[in-house]
Order: sequence, then C-alpha cells, then structure tokens
Amino acid sequence: MELRLDNPVWLWLLLPTIFYFGFLAFKTWPKSSLLYRIVFGLRIAAVALLIFALAAPSLYFADEQEQVIFLMDRSASLEGMEAEMSKAIDLAIAGKEDHQVAGVYTFAEDFQTLLPLSKDQQPVPIDLAINQNRHTNIEQALELAANSGNTDLATRIVLLTDGNETKGSAIESLERLQSSRLQVDVLQIEQKATSDAAISRFETPASAFLGEAQTFSLEIEADADTAAKLIFSVNDRDFDEKEIQLVSGKNAFSYSYPAEQEGLVKYEARIEVAEDAFLENNELASITDVGGTPEVLVVSGDVASPIPAVLDKERINVSEMAAPKLPQNLSSFLQYDAIIFDNVSGTEIGEQQMDVIEQAVKQFGVGFMMVGGDQSYGLGGYFKTPIERLLPVEMEVKGKHELPSLGLVIVMDRSGSMMGAKMELAKEAAARSVELLRKDDTVGVIAFDDQPWQIVPTEKLEDPKEAAEKILSVTPGGGTEIYKSLEEAYAQLEDLDLQRKHIILLTDGQSATSNDYDSLIEDGLENKVTLSTVSIGQDADKNLLEELAETGNGRFYDVTDATTIPAILSRETVMMSRTYIVDKPFYPIVYDSNWNALFADGVPEMNTYIATTAKGAASVALESAEEDPVLATWYYGLGKTIAYTSGSGAWSGGFQSWKNWPAFWNRNVSQLLPSFEEVPFSVTKKAQGVYSVEDPSQSSAILDIAVVDEEGKELPVQSQPTAPGKVDVMLDADPGLVFFSISNENGAAYRTGLAIPYGDEYRTDKPNSAMLTTLAERTGGKVVESLNEAFRNIPYESGTKQPIQQSLLLAAMILFFIDITLRRFGLKLPKRQLKAAAVGEVAPKTVEQLIKAKKRS
Repeated sequence: MELRLDNPVWLWLLLPTIFYFGFLAFKTWPKSSLLYRIVFGLRIAAVALLIFALAAPSLYFADEQEQVIFLMDRSASLEGMEAEMSKAIDLAIAGKEDHQVAGVYTFAEDFQTLLPLSKDQQPVPIDLAINQNRHTNIEQALELAANSGNTDLATRIVLLTDGNETKGSAIESLERLQSSRLQVDVLQIEQKATSDAAISRFETPASAFLGEAQTFSLEIEADADTAAKLIFSVNDRDFDEKEIQLVSGKNAFSYSYPAEQEGLVKYEARIEVAEDAFLENNELASITDVGGTPEVLVVSGDVASPIPAVLDKERINVSEMAAPKLPQNLSSFLQYDAIIFDNVSGTEIGEQQMDVIEQAVKQFGVGFMMVGGDQSYGLGGYFKTPIERLLPVEMEVKGKHELPSLGLVIVMDRSGSMMGAKMELAKEAAARSVELLRKDDTVGVIAFDDQPWQIVPTEKLEDPKEAAEKILSVTPGGGTEIYKSLEEAYAQLEDLDLQRKHIILLTDGQSATSNDYDSLIEDGLENKVTLSTVSIGQDADKNLLEELAETGNGRFYDVTDATTIPAILSRETVMMSRTYIVDKPFYPIVYDSNWNALFADGVPEMNTYIATTAKGAASVALESAEEDPVLATWYYGLGKTIAYTSGSGAWSGGFQSWKNWPAFWNRNVSQLLPSFEEVPFSVTKKAQGVYSVEDPSQSSAILDIAVVDEEGKELPVQSQPTAPGKVDVMLDADPGLVFFSISNENGAAYRTGLAIPYGDEYRTDKPNSAMLTTLAERTGGKVVESLNEAFRNIPYESGTKQPIQQSLLLAAMILFFIDITLRRFGLKLPKRQLKAAAVGEVAPKTVEQLIKAKKRS
C-alpha cells in the first residue's frame, strides 16, 4: 500500500501556511493559555487536512493480475472463419499464466459474451452465438470490451478482424478509451472468399405508361472472369433470364421491357454464379410507377365472388384471387388501386397481411371494401385487427340485439413446444376473446402441459382487464396431456344454466395418454356443451382434433400460419356470444350520399346483413330499421374504405335483379379509387441513410412523410427542413424495398419506392491494415502474426486506487467544529486540574514577593 497524490501542486500551499502559523506561534505562544494552545493546534491540523484534500490523495493497493480480452469479428465478411479463430484463441489461452485472466467476446453489428473473464482455462464453445452480422462495428466492440472487465487491472484487448468497419469509427473510440492500463493488439484476418460477383446498380424508370417500353440499366462487379445467369422478375414473378459472361471489374448491361402492369411495380434483377462469396449482393430491386387503367383486386372466400362479372372491365382492370393466395409484401398490394374482400374469413389471413393492407390504405391511398357474409366482419374474426381499424364500422354490436347467455372455457396448450411466437399469439388470442365477452358471461381459461392449470376461474366475468393480464402472464411448461384438461373444462360447464356453452381447445402436440374422448364429449353434448379445436403446426394430432370437433358439434381449424390464431379464437367467441346475422327481409333507409342517384326510382328489398356499429366519423349511406349500417364509408389516412354489410349474392335479395346492380358495384369502385391530387415530389439519396424530399413547386409549407417496409411496418424517421418545400429524411432501414408516402397541407400526395442496397459488409476486400496499425500503435500494442504473444507481460501495472479525499475533508470539518466549540464555550477542566493550575500560577508570584520583602528589610 502506498499514498498517491493526483494533484500534488496544491501542497505548495503548505509553505505560506507554515510561515503564517509559525509567525503567530512565535508572537503568542509564551503568553498563551492552555485553551489557546489547543485551539491553535486544531486549526493548524484542519488547514493541513484541507490542503492535503486538495491534492486528491489516495491509497494505492498493487495487484499482480492482468486481463486479456479476445474480440472475435463475426460479421458477414468473415463468415466461415469462426472455427479457425476459435482454435487460435484456444491455443493462446492454454499458455496463459496463473496471474492472468482471459475472456472471449464476439462482435459484428452487436456485441456478445462467448467466454466471461476467468482464471480458468476454458475452451471456446463449439456452438458459437449468432451475431447480427450485417455490419462491423469495431468502435462499439472496443468500448464495451474495455468496460466489461476490471478497469483497475492492466488490460490487453486482442482484436481479430479484417478491419473493414461499416459502422462507427474505431480510431475515434480511442479518445474515449484513454487509459494508462489498456493496450490493443491486432491479428489481421483475411476473408476466406476470393471470388465474388455483385449487382452494384439496378435502375428502372421512375414512372411509365402502360405498354411503354422501359429501359433497365444495371452494373455488375466481378472479382474474376466468370459465366453467370441474369434473371429479371416483376412483382416476384420471373419473366426473363439471360446467360451472360462477366469480366473482372465492372460490367454494364441494359434491357428493354414493356410496362404490362399498373401501379407501383417492383422489378428485380438477380444473378446466379457457380462460385460466389456472398449471395446477399446478388440481387437488387427497383420501383416504377406505371400509370393507366385503374387496377382492382377482388378477394374471394370459400366461394368465387360474383362481383368481377358485373364490373365495367373496359374502364377498370379486375384481378381475382382466393384469400389463401394473398401476398405477404407491400409491393404486391401497391400495384392495385382498390381491394375488395367478398366474404373473406380473417382465419385465412395472417396478421402481417392485415398490417400490410392497413399501411397500403393509410399511407398510399389504396381503397378497401369489405362485403358481408357468414365468414365476414365479426363472424370472420376481425375483432381488434388492423382490418377493423381501417373500416368505418366496428365489429362489436352495442346493445341493439338480444344476446344469448354464454359460458366459454379456453383450454390452451402451454407445453414446452409452444415456446416463442405460438405461445405469445395464443395468449393474445385468449385475451382478445375475453375482451369480447360481457360482464354477465361466464368465462374460464385452463392452460395445460402434463396437467391442467386454472389461469382464470370459470365464473362470471367481473374484470376483463384483470382476466387478460392473468392470461398474458402464462409461461411455457413441460409435456402435453390433453384429456385431463378437457375433462376439467367439461366438468366446469356441464351444470351451468346457460343458453350456450362452448370449449375451445388449442394445442400443437399429441396427448401423452389415450382416453375415451367420445364418452366425455357425448356426455357434454347432453348438457349443451360444444367443442371446437385448433391444431397448430405439423406435430399436432390433427386426426384426433378433427374428430373431437366433429363429435363436439364445433369447428376444426388447421393452422399453418400462427398469426391467424387471434382471428380464429375471436371468430369462435363471436359465433357463440352474438347473434350477428340479421336474417329477415327489410328495405334499407337511404341517406344523402354519392349513391343517391341510383335509388331515384326506389330501393329494392334486402334479405340479410351482418350487424355492426358505425364509427363516429363514418358516413352512412344505407341503414337497416335496427339502425345498423348497411353501407358506410370514411377516409382512413390517404385511402377511402367502404363497409357493405349485406352480401354479393342471395343476402342482397332484390338488389341482384335490380337494374342498377352493376352500376352499384361500379360506383363502389369509383369511390374507392384514390382521390388525392398526385404531385411528383422528388426523393433522392444524399448519403447513407439520408434522403432529400422536395416539392418541385415549392408550395408546401409542411411535408408529412411516412416510410413503410415490405412487411407493412412503419419505420422511424427523423425529418429536418432545409428549405421551403424541402426536407432531409434520416432513415435506418434493412436492405430491401421501402416505400415513401409524402403529403402536404394542400391535399397533394405522392408515393414511391426505393431500394435500400446491401451493405458494404457483403464485399470482398483486403484487410484495412492502415486503420488496424494505427489502432495498435496509439495504444502501445502491435499488429501480431499469431496469438502466441497474447499473454506476454503487459507493460502497465494493475492496482486499486482508493481515494481518501472525502475522509480528509470530513476530518477537517470535525476539527473545525471542535475549534468553534472550544472558542465558544471554553475549556472546562476537572476541579483537581483547575486547583493545580491555580497553584502553578500563584506560587511564582508568592516567591517573588518574599524575595522583594527580604531585600527591603
């Protein structure tokens, strides 16, 4: 242990202090009292302590330990080098000494611990953690590694990388890592791949007209002469391929293709090469806005829709599609101006597709219409979905129809195989179903693994929010035993006096035991208990679950897309808890709207519709006698949506034979088409992740900009106005297509798509030796040829410094307060000491008086 001073210059204050107090002592000490001398000493000590405190003293405890931290680059540019780097680190750690600790971390875009710092010689794990490898961020890795261990120890970071950073700056990080104990060694790793071909540029016209010949231009970079196949696609459908010969360096190609589809059309170019380092850089996409005849997509449920047959195909192009074939990406929907769902069940559509459709309507002005039927609206499971959000009606029926009393028990698999997305979606679905129920309804939730667990007691629903919270807290468990839980659910419902009693069984596995399900379900039917089953994934016992549903007078759902689970449970709950179908002939009430002219000669009779509730801002054109909307519309973002709660077939009754029936559907389509003024705002790339958006007319005071990816997720952006009608947009997006939706305060709007290219990570480059050498030299390390020297002695010392500045300040304050107290109240000594002091003071005077008296005599 030794005393160290960080600011010893303050000790020069001791010189004037010593001189000052020395002078005072010389003048006052002989005549001073005991109290004065004590106070004087206290004051000297307090001032001395304050001066030492200003010098920032500390006690230093030396330590022999050293730590060596290995940083392994796991980015895409070094893919395939993991085993080689791990082996080198293992050999290095085997040579470490007892006073040294070692740890291994991996990094790319992120930072992960592979081996925590330890004195033990542990081998690097064979199963390496998966890093987010699209970027190399050495700056972040160095800072996190430097702070991961004991900062009081002499530390060497051994960096294994090619130095080709695509995020951050390692050299700049050195300013934040200034330490007298940190040294960085570098082992340069060269990419294993030696040959690569990449599409570096692919451009198509920003806009075109239907039938116009479009010129595509692309550039391909190759590391060596090679043969390749060049493939072109439109909206994910290949339409041409060519055999090409690439030479080392840049290769330019052009291609002509007529515009055959309208809307925002996605074109893609990709290459196939026999030996290729990276597949990620083999394709690029581009967007062209093709104008022409409006495009309408009609989506059918179980039965083909009759709507396309009555539309005016001379003025609009009509496409038909079954619900299961709906695409997943946004670009596929943006080629249409309007989408019509005709009796389409939400159980056929995943949540992602609903999200994509919502963004297509809200941000890009695509029109959307839902047509009623026994698979539509609430009966289709659309409660609390993106589709419900964009429609002008709510699926819930609020107090206008007689509702049956209901008892519902959800039996939900919580076995280990449900872990992850399936479990989360199942919990969300169960919670959503509970929210659909009224307070007078009876509800229970049983989660099971190898035994049943009562999550929500089967009783009248008092607090839906509390029940939902209990459901969302369920965690995965062990095995799968269906029968016990199903038996418990039947037992809880059988004796209840309710009009409808229903069980929903949801599982992704097979029961551990085989029991007499038939007797259980048949006994339940005698007590009016029905059963529906939901099979998730390939491992579920589909035959058993289908038989259970058939025997239990319910429905069987075979789920391949787990995101449809919420819609399925919502549909089941609605079918049991509501009477949604209003099945009695009626004449709709007509309100002022764009459809009025069609009803000038009267209104036909309708047969059936789905009961819904109009939203506050909706405009109702047709309404039933029960005040339920039959035809309603509103704007949702840039798009317009229509809810037609009757059907396209027999439900519409006299409408089918009505002379204006075709005109009715064509009017619907015309109302759905985008109505905003389209202004060609320009979007140009300024730098990586920075785009400039400009109004060429400079008439926009405010530009509202949204960016959405192919999955329908709105991306966070930062906007900064740079001039009138001009904005810089900062965007962090993954490689692929993104779509810009731009609008202003004047009602003008524009939509376009941009391709975010693959990053520099997917290129074959030599190691960045200059940067790595600078990094090592500035920290006192070196660029090593192997890891044999990783555990050489570090030329820095380890130790712990314990500051004592606060302790000295505290001591000085205490002495100062003692000083004040003594001066204020004096020094009170015991009587014996006071008497001795008095004698000591009187005796000299008495002797002196006797001597003087003797002389006088």
